Amino acid sequence: MTLVERVTSRRTCKAFDPARRVDAAAMEQLKTLLRFAPSSVNSQPWHFVIADSEAAKARITDTLQGGFAYNAAKARNASHLVVFCARRSLDEAHLAEVLAHEDAVGRFGTPEAKAGQHTSRNFYVGLHRDQLQDLDAWIDRQVYLALGTLLLGAAELGIDACPMEGIDCAGLDAALGLEARGLRSVVMVALGYRSDDDFNAVLPKSRLPAAAVITTL
Repeated sequence: MTLVERVTSRRTCKAFDPARRVDAAAMEQLKTLLRFAPSSVNSQPWHFVIADSEAAKARITDTLQGGFAYNAAKARNASHLVVFCARRSLDEAHLAEVLAHEDAVGRFGTPEAKAGQHTSRNFYVGLHRDQLQDLDAWIDRQVYLALGTLLLGAAELGIDACPMEGIDCAGLDAALGLEARGLRSVVMVALGYRSDDDFNAVLPKSRLPAAAVITTL
């Protein structure tokens, strides 16, 4: 199956088969996709919390109450849950770690190239933090790049997925101790394999026609 065939046939999973697990080798591939997702100026302002046991999933599903209860069954029956977290700040320690790792893998041919990367990244962080004052929104946009990467990768591997914004971020932050780690939850993805109860699996996929959403100049 081609990549386009995967994309045009994948559907958000609405009901998972609790008896089927994503194997460890496939999960390692998905972890690699998360690590190598693109981000603006390679800022990597994220962290991914993966629940791969019943006990771990319960910590998350216990927060899906009230208006979020409709997602509880999907989360409970999925093989794995991935909580996409954003850094609460892009402080000097994080930026220095990113720069040091770039240096260690040989991205800089000269000291000037390293200094230029440092200056450029700090400029954009400062722009969004101090001038535009939309740092959280900018960081979230990077997190969603990783979300798209995971969904595409899961489809390629034949793994069903359900992205969820219907989560109690404050409750999830508390349950996972994210604030103390300088993180906040943004969105979650359930991974696994659909059950026969997934009504969405047989519905026709619907997208606006190309002419409505694409302009070629």
